[in-house]
Amino acid sequence: MTRGFYIGRFQPFHNGHLSMVEQIAEDVDELVLGIGSADDSHTVRNPFTAGERIMMITKSLVEYDLVTYAVPIEDLERNSVWVSHVQSMSPDFEVAYSNNPLVIQLFREADIEIRQSPMFNRDVLEGTEVRERMITGGDWETLVPEPVVELSLIHISERAG
Repeated sequence: MTRGFYIGRFQPFHNGHLSMVEQIAEDVDELVLGIGSADDSHTVRNPFTAGERIMMITKSLVEYDLVTYAVPIEDLERNSVWVSHVQSMSPDFEVAYSNNPLVIQLFREADIEIRQSPMFNRDVLEGTEVRERMITGGDWETLVPEPVVELSLIHISERAG
């Protein structure tokens, strides 16, 4: 059995993240989703709480035949011990998935296998773009899984202030 690890802020969980999970699901039996910046919410960059993001992910993946664990990972401002911090908060995993250069470097330095996956429609499916559309009343609903639309009916413009 292979368990993978994929970290992101998921602010919010969008179709690009879903596409990445679908690709990872072809390689692993179980997936740990690390909810990055779990200690941050109610800001423009991080409007949703870790609990809200866990619900978004869990409900978005309910139809997939993939055992998933959503684990909150608080920010740690010391990169040299970041992988150990992640490992202490997560079930064991054999392989990590990321396209972030720093995350790739940190996992490699810790001798953890790292795999990259192509990003899906990155020019639109990017958290900043989705949040901007949510705040300005633009078309964001087509960029996220349906459960995220249902869970995002908070007044993001008021929360992100």
